[in-house]
Amino acid sequence: MANLKEIRGRITSITSTMQITRAMKMVSAAKLKKAQDAIVMLRPYSEKLQEIIQNVNSSSDPDQISVYAQKREVKRILFIAVTSNRGLAGAFNSSIVKELNNQFRDKSQYEVEVLTIGKKAFDAVRRTRAVYSNESAVFDNLNFDTVAHVAEGVMTSFREGKFDEVYLIYNKFINAATQEVTAEQLLPISMAEKAEDTQVETDYIFEPNRNEILDNLIPKAIKTQVFKAVLDSVASEHGARMTAMHKATDNAQALKNDLVIFYNKARQAAITNEILEIVSGAEALKNS
Repeated sequence: MANLKEIRGRITSITSTMQITRAMKMVSAAKLKKAQDAIVMLRPYSEKLQEIIQNVNSSSDPDQISVYAQKREVKRILFIAVTSNRGLAGAFNSSIVKELNNQFRDKSQYEVEVLTIGKKAFDAVRRTRAVYSNESAVFDNLNFDTVAHVAEGVMTSFREGKFDEVYLIYNKFINAATQEVTAEQLLPISMAEKAEDTQVETDYIFEPNRNEILDNLIPKAIKTQVFKAVLDSVASEHGARMTAMHKATDNAQALKNDLVIFYNKARQAAITNEILEIVSGAEALKNS
């Protein structure tokens, strides 16, 4: 049985850990509000941009398809895996790595490379897979221009035929307690074809022309899609870390309570033994 000094040391250690986890929870909660506002504001813009592209595409010349929508025989695939640079966020990072491994198995017949956004993804794949690029530094100065620069590199590689398909793998933010692992195709982009019996509901006046507008809108939509995935991941990270630290604090509190009870019982037993020794000594003196 551990002595009283050891138990007191464990209680002190757990109390210190509780203070750290509680502080991390509060920091993540504060950061979550800002990250949540950013992704909530970006989603309507991204969805509207996709809607405009679909409407413009449905009335454009089908023979002049964008280079980013061209489908070709699949030989090489690029996965863009978005995680965080830090841990202590529950299953936030490991779920992305697990999904990435599932994708590797499903597409084992192709040549596969990975672009990592986040040190945790890079550390997980750098020894076993070809890493196209590690862009973990985007979190040091996270804004649209920084992410757009990464997206431009991917678009150039696709345009030059280095990759035939590009996929995004990230945690989609649902709420503070729920994140959904999402794998979506980035390139080639999906361009819904116009059915013969349908008509475009939105009436646009095009200047200079439809195809030139698509050539400007599609790259912006691709960059926005990557930026949205990163913002989703950031909000999910803070939500996952806040939840993980809340559970860690509760578990530490429960463990501390058990140790305090154990300490009190051990202390009571020690005092009882001391009293018995004193009484026994006194009785021995009387009988001597």
